[in-house]
Amino acid sequence: MKFICSGSEIDLRIDHLYVAGWTGRNGDAVQHHIDELAALGVAAPSQVPLYYRVSNTLLTQESVLEVLGEGTSGEVEPLLIQDRGRIWIGLASDHTDRDLEVHSVAASKQACFKPAAAELWSYGEVKDDLDTLAMHCSIEEDGDWVSYQKGALSNIRPLAELMEGAGFGDGSAMLCGTLGAIGGVRPASAYRMELQDAKRNRRITLNYAVRTLPIVA
Repeated sequence: MKFICSGSEIDLRIDHLYVAGWTGRNGDAVQHHIDELAALGVAAPSQVPLYYRVSNTLLTQESVLEVLGEGTSGEVEPLLIQDRGRIWIGLASDHTDRDLEVHSVAASKQACFKPAAAELWSYGEVKDDLDTLAMHCSIEEDGDWVSYQKGALSNIRPLAELMEGAGFGDGSAMLCGTLGAIGGVRPASAYRMELQDAKRNRRITLNYAVRTLPIVA
């Protein structure tokens, strides 16, 4: 898969794709979210954090995401990729089928493509400043752009810890968890996402629209 880093195109091999869930650094907040979802019929995770395996072909750079039905939504997440011993950090969306999530979280992760930004940064450049990096997601809702998620990576477990827990290695990519949704998790027609590095005055952006396909019985 091709990405851009420091103005140059790089081709990275991705054989294994992980979606890390329940990665909040505040344990009480994670448990509160587990309890909220349990009330909606979503089963509690078998462990925290949990590393869902999905098809490596789900990572995409397409700007329009086709989904089945009205019950899907995206989440802004840091993306890690390792290839030939080197680690890169970028931005992706864990687009998930929320209707299917009630029956199987693992299946809901597999049901949707995961949009990824074309740009990456060297992980080594930012590894000492990871907690200062910030993410923001806006959604298009009823014709207006609304702030949906916002916060620093300090709200997520240390990325080095997540890589170790997943058994991360060459040929691996991982979406590393997200932030709470302002106003609650809900579908949207389009997304604008950013990973911000204020220290180096730079950002990675990810924009995509959602095209809904009918559910035919």
